Amino acid sequence: MSNLPESLAGKTVAVLGGTGPQGRGLARRFAAAGVPVVIGSRSAERAAEAAATLAEAVGGTVTGADNAGAAAAGDIVVVAVPWDGHGELLTELAPALAGKVVVDCVNPLGFDKQGAYALPVEEGSAAQQAQGILPDSTVVGAFHNVSAVKLEDPEVTSVDTDVLVLGDVREATDLVQDLAGTIPGVRGVYGGRLRNAHQVEALTANLISVNRRYKAHAGIRVTDI
Repeated sequence: MSNLPESLAGKTVAVLGGTGPQGRGLARRFAAAGVPVVIGSRSAERAAEAAATLAEAVGGTVTGADNAGAAAAGDIVVVAVPWDGHGELLTELAPALAGKVVVDCVNPLGFDKQGAYALPVEEGSAAQQAQGILPDSTVVGAFHNVSAVKLEDPEVTSVDTDVLVLGDVREATDLVQDLAGTIPGVRGVYGGRLRNAHQVEALTANLISVNRRYKAHAGIRVTDI
């Protein structure tokens, strides 16, 4: 589609964990914007089913594969898998992800009866763990704080939020800001280097608390830019 930014022309986005709520929601919005999407899952069958359902709902080019197949097929690879399998999966897929922009949106969170809280991560954050495992990929942190419920809701025509984009390579963070901007109502905002990903991942715990108190699907907006 001609309304895509030039930076995304000819690029395919793969979503690892694309059958989970966050992955499914992002895949839906990218596909609706005209970006070719490959949904990855542990089960190729589940991925293919999710892709067929999505293609029917929003049109666009959507295919499914196992996570390894999706990693190989994507130019930009979004990691939306549960935190507990994050390191293991990326270690396994490192060869397939070499030379690619890897967008990590994983939030290391724990839950107890008091609600959500940030888990300590040895490397500092999920994004830094990813970069450590993937020295030949360019890791960017983004889409941590976007409500999966809003992304997945076909009634929500505009998702009212900014997306903080973190990374050490300007070209890659610019690209991911452009990708964020394909979602109606969303703006990609540069949020610092990868070493600052921890507090953006952890902020999700605060937003979950906001949502519980106010019965909302809160996002964030950055003012004065």
